[in-house]
Amino acid sequence: MHKLKSTNLTRFLFFVLLGVALFFLGNRVDELRVYQGATLSMYVIAIASIILLTGYSGQVSLGHGALMAIGGYAAAITREHLGWPIWICFAVAVLVAALAGSVLGTAAARLSGPYLAGTTLALAVGLPSIANQFSILGGEQGLLFDVGAPPASMGADFTQYKWYFWIAALTALIVMWWLQNILRSRYGRTWRAVRGNEVAAELAGIHVGKSKTLAFTVSSGVAGLAGAVLAMTISTVSPSAFPLSLSFSLLTGAVLAGVSTLSGVIIGALTLVATPEIADAISRRLGSSENVTTNLPGLLVSALLIIVVLLVPNGPLEQLRSARARKAREATHQ
Repeated sequence: MHKLKSTNLTRFLFFVLLGVALFFLGNRVDELRVYQGATLSMYVIAIASIILLTGYSGQVSLGHGALMAIGGYAAAITREHLGWPIWICFAVAVLVAALAGSVLGTAAARLSGPYLAGTTLALAVGLPSIANQFSILGGEQGLLFDVGAPPASMGADFTQYKWYFWIAALTALIVMWWLQNILRSRYGRTWRAVRGNEVAAELAGIHVGKSKTLAFTVSSGVAGLAGAVLAMTISTVSPSAFPLSLSFSLLTGAVLAGVSTLSGVIIGALTLVATPEIADAISRRLGSSENVTTNLPGLLVSALLIIVVLLVPNGPLEQLRSARARKAREATHQ
């Protein structure tokens, strides 16, 4: 017990020190890098929600972008109509997305494999059309999401994008610390047991349906928070901000991170943030048309997903860990 408390304290101090480092780093880079840092934080949260759902409970979602949209709209409506502080808006985003996830998760508990993936995919495809039908959601133009100017105490050099980055990075650190703890708790062990063998889990006294529903609910809440962070970063929420390609990008990031491990989430997030820059550099080099420049990032993400699935299906970190374990076993036998 003492060792467990010591480990938790060490992990907490690590996240605190990382937060301080990110705060000072955000004051020393240009506006583009700060904006990318906020986007990176958003991807970290969103990919972590996929890893929790797929890697730990064995459920596949192809429509997490839709759950992000629900959270983004909930935060924007709360901010615009009630004027609540940004942190409360984020909390509302989590609660509303979690509620939607619990409804979907109840159905998901009875589905598996391609049926569940198809259901979530249908949600991602249909949600933009639904959003256009309600004036409270702003139609095609969407809603503004203004979190306000940074505190004057931060100084004149503390720009709006630095404020976005600070909020997004702090949110990502809190989420990652919380997820690390919950996945090491009995809930995480229960989800892994269900993913490994549902029949054995039931024989051990686990209610598989409730376990799956809880995992989907928690994952949806985290995805909704990522949607609110995205809405804050781009200062708006609209159907075009949550396209179907976003869901596939998150899936690619999760595969790159290694769907069965949370520690590699930064790899997937960095790849998704760097892809547009790589695509832009390739387009300029080839002198491609605007149409090619627009569609090239999606093509690169799709190609990357195929390559990773074929070569390192468990993600590079998990592959490296397996290789080290194999070498250790061979050394022991020798």
